[in-house]
Amino acid sequence: MKIRHVYATRSLADGVRCVQAARQLGAEDRDIGLITRSESLDKLPAELKESSPTDIRPAMARGTLGGGAMGLVAGLAAMAVPGLGLTIVGAGLITLLGATVGGWSAALAGAGVPNEVHRRFEQRIEQGEVLLVLDMDEDRSQEFDQAMEGLGLEHIDYEANASLA
Repeated sequence: MKIRHVYATRSLADGVRCVQAARQLGAEDRDIGLITRSESLDKLPAELKESSPTDIRPAMARGTLGGGAMGLVAGLAAMAVPGLGLTIVGAGLITLLGATVGGWSAALAGAGVPNEVHRRFEQRIEQGEVLLVLDMDEDRSQEFDQAMEGLGLEHIDYEANASLA
């Protein structure tokens, strides 16, 4: 399982230098992102920009799960009503419909909400700090922490499951 860690630095150049160090330690590009103020984004190489500045992916996952669960309950309840004549296939279709609608509606809502790291550290970002976001395997987190702190980055007290972030 990958854990999301966040580090802070005062300059974009330091952030880019630390990205190179993370790559040398074996981090893949999809697991690395930099977050900076919007006026500094044009100076940032496209591959280093945080891939999802909104909450769309985790919102869609939660919506799909919740909608699917509600659809399953509705389908099973409909099967219990003899007059409807709903089969297990019908209950499955209702579950699928619930998951689709739940995921779609939650994704729309999440598209307008900044992701967790942006929300939580908005003030630091606006003060000019550059945040390095690394998704790494749990067993390598201490190695990455030591390397990033050795390069002068501040390890921010934040950890989250990367698949839900």
